[in-house]
Amino acid sequence: MNSSVSDTWFEANQGYLVAALREVREVLENLLGEGDESRREHVGSLTAQASGSNVDWSHSPPPALETLCSAFDLSSFERKVLLMCAGAEMDARFAALFAAARKDPRRSQPTFSLALSVFEDAHWSALTPCRPLRRWQLVEIAGGDTMATSPLRIQERVLHYLAGVHCLDERLLAFVRPVPQPAHLAPSHGAIAEQIAALWSRAARGPNLPIVELCGGEIADKRPVAAVASALIGLQLHTVPAWGLPSSAVEVESFLRLWEREAVLSSSALLLECDDAERPELTSTSAIAGILESIRCPVMISARSPWKCPGRVIVLIDVAHPSQSEQAEFWRSTLQPSLPDVNGEVERLVSQFNLSSTAIASVAVQAEKGWHLDRAPLNPQPDAHDGRAACLWDACRVQARPRMEGLAHRIEPAARWDDLVLAEGQMRVLRLIAVHVRQRAKVYHAWGFASKGSRGLGISALFAGPSGTGKTMAAEVLANDLCLDLYRIDLSQVVSKYIGETEKNLRRVFDAAEEGAAVLLFDEADALFGKRSEVKDSHDRYANIEVSYLLQRMEAYRGLAILTTNRKNSLDPAFLRRIRFAVEFPFPDVVQRAEIWRRVFPRLTPTQNLKFDSLGRLNVSGGNILNIAVGAAFLAADAGEPVSMAHLLSAARSEFAKLEKPLNDSEIAGWV
Repeated sequence: MNSSVSDTWFEANQGYLVAALREVREVLENLLGEGDESRREHVGSLTAQASGSNVDWSHSPPPALETLCSAFDLSSFERKVLLMCAGAEMDARFAALFAAARKDPRRSQPTFSLALSVFEDAHWSALTPCRPLRRWQLVEIAGGDTMATSPLRIQERVLHYLAGVHCLDERLLAFVRPVPQPAHLAPSHGAIAEQIAALWSRAARGPNLPIVELCGGEIADKRPVAAVASALIGLQLHTVPAWGLPSSAVEVESFLRLWEREAVLSSSALLLECDDAERPELTSTSAIAGILESIRCPVMISARSPWKCPGRVIVLIDVAHPSQSEQAEFWRSTLQPSLPDVNGEVERLVSQFNLSSTAIASVAVQAEKGWHLDRAPLNPQPDAHDGRAACLWDACRVQARPRMEGLAHRIEPAARWDDLVLAEGQMRVLRLIAVHVRQRAKVYHAWGFASKGSRGLGISALFAGPSGTGKTMAAEVLANDLCLDLYRIDLSQVVSKYIGETEKNLRRVFDAAEEGAAVLLFDEADALFGKRSEVKDSHDRYANIEVSYLLQRMEAYRGLAILTTNRKNSLDPAFLRRIRFAVEFPFPDVVQRAEIWRRVFPRLTPTQNLKFDSLGRLNVSGGNILNIAVGAAFLAADAGEPVSMAHLLSAARSEFAKLEKPLNDSEIAGWV
């Protein structure tokens, strides 16, 4: 309703309610002999009493009282009991009448016994728990000697509704939140919303109303779809996260009763967000199951995998991110006012980041703040034509980070190509990996290779070599060069002994990383990858399934996924064939170790008479070299001196003691 129509309805509804209350009050006055004889008459039709409001209700929404009575199927007597309770709150004359009827000025509230004695159509069943007044908590029975003589009170939410004032029951405020209509909805999502609206329009309300489950994707995509679908059939959407639901069965039943009443009063649908339901520490699956089994009002579920509910029809609808073309169009419409020349930047952003419309709008605001503050980007793309484009890129990275929190450790990449000391062959493969990531959009989409099939479009790499030979540093170099976030996932922590849990853990990681297509570094691949085991029991079969699932997700992942291992020979060759790149990180020889020593000290570190060729004879990996260099720097700083060979010798002895290895005289000969 527009504002003028709404104001007219509000005034008419007030008049209608006043007339209804007057009707009940006159009955009480007649009973007590306190009414005006000229106005006394038997209780009749409310429509006739309210005709003075001069409203043609056939052309406007019905009065709140009639809507409530119809929705909850109140009998004529129950309707009058409700009006008695409303009159006690809205008309002071009712209190005097109740006190007079009960012959006690302190007892000025209505009772069930009074209603039974006043109205000819009274019936005792009206106050049983299964009847609407108590089942839907329209009225409350206060403490008293007997149920019949106990005071009755109308629920505050119901009173406000009768008066035409719409507000959420305060007991629901801790659980549910309204979802506003989106400013923008991708065409593909609009089609899904229309599909849901058509489904609910055809179905009968009540226990047979199907539950709609929005699978996959992100909640930022599913909320707008659900909001628009609800609006198409005249409903306001509210949402409740599964982790916010009450835990006990009694509390769940109370919440369910309150919400079903609210759904009628405010014409609402509920979106139950179960996207984290696979994490027991965040939610109660029993509460979700109980609600799905019992709820009888329009409800949708947001989840990553299908829920089962015996006895209820659940319609599964997949909601993916908007397509690349839809994202590109929204990027242009959002950025055009601030950055007119966006075509080149949009194509690059869409090829790398898979964001919802809400996330794109947030990025635009965040980037614009950076432009106005004239801040330098965190890590600008080498080919970015200006700071604004770099700000956009960094804002996209930041927007995609929150979902990865708690699933992996983010490494701030600092290493660059000059920090790597590897043979030319290995360096060439690493640079080729960067080329594949940077040009994947052009080759797959612009040049059409994606049309050949989605399998194998992901870019995966295996870094194999002893500990400390530069595998993690190489991943840092790639992430730094590509201006992408780097996340380290310890596969030994992801793998679970419980069947199916490993796949769930991996799915959460990949789903969370898809938005930003970050560089994923899976450490300790030996924990999952091994020689393909002969299937002797169910555990062997599921172990192979876990490996296949990881490879499948790596092959479809939009970003770069890197596996590291200390023992390449222990990996099954069949699995290695599905990895696009393999880079060996051998133990460095004397020449390479000397070069690592030359590059290990930052430019600001003071050094004195360091003998790099002599240091190269120390038989350790690059990781140990870094540890020794840092240890020597602390010793020199404490002594107030530049780093010298003497400090390095002391640090080397400490490092070898930690490694439980002997430090040979030939390795340190000529150091000091």
